[in-house]
Amino acid sequence: MARQGAEMSDIGFIGLGTMGKPMVRRLLAAGHRVTVWNRSRPAVDELAAEGAEPADDLAQAFTRPVVLSILADDAAVRERILDGGLLEDTACRVHVNLATVSAGLAAEAAERHAAHGIGYVAAPVLGRAEVAAAGRLNVLVAGAPAAVGLARPVLEPLAARIWTFGEDPSRANAVKIAVNFLLASAIETTAEAISLVESYGVEAGQFVELISNSLFPGPVYATYGGLMAGQRYEPAGFTTRLGLKDVRLAQSAAHARNLALPAASLVQDALLEAMAAGWSERDWATLAEVARRRAGAVTR
Repeated sequence: MARQGAEMSDIGFIGLGTMGKPMVRRLLAAGHRVTVWNRSRPAVDELAAEGAEPADDLAQAFTRPVVLSILADDAAVRERILDGGLLEDTACRVHVNLATVSAGLAAEAAERHAAHGIGYVAAPVLGRAEVAAAGRLNVLVAGAPAAVGLARPVLEPLAARIWTFGEDPSRANAVKIAVNFLLASAIETTAEAISLVESYGVEAGQFVELISNSLFPGPVYATYGGLMAGQRYEPAGFTTRLGLKDVRLAQSAAHARNLALPAASLVQDALLEAMAAGWSERDWATLAEVARRRAGAVTR
């Protein structure tokens, strides 16, 4: 049953990719009115058939009191929102950026929004598309308390837990970047470990079952190890191209604080090998094929 009165929110949602579509479905199921926009029209029409309101253009979606966006990277946020004139004359009260962007862009975005009297909340998420569909994302939030207060009821249908990291939006993005760096490192070491045991004739699936049911329980090793063992990289839950972007974001964030991330350079090199092999749109678990190539195994 749709929620009524003050509980009903009028939301704009920008970006209907792998993560955006299940998020919109969760918001619709929670009783929110959601106006959707995407660069390509088919995703808009698909969700309009499920009850969303289609926006004729990006500006229309951005007039809603609360706007959520999940665009690909810094460049997309800058082009579509910061430099697109959307902030100059809009009824939007708070913009919630769900994307993984640089800490530097988060700081700039907060300043640019504040200049127009619009709240800005960084709220990157942890979880793949299937987790979003179940409403079990971990949402990392930072922003001014008033803006976070407006955003929280909209984020709750998406979240298993909402984690708050203070008023500076760049903190939430720094945490997300650090988590993705850990994840990339785990994927790379799992890929190398699988290559090692396979070289001794051990079946990859048995090895993954062992590690995920003993020393390394949880979704990371079980999920990505399973993809590696079965060589299932398409459709991608998270592409190699985006993985490379996030590792570079970690390197950039570390450089801004004069920190070294030696492991990031190793993971970046592996991701570049995958890109060079033509695997940019595969799931980044395809790092297993990079490791297999190094071992002289036949890859696909």
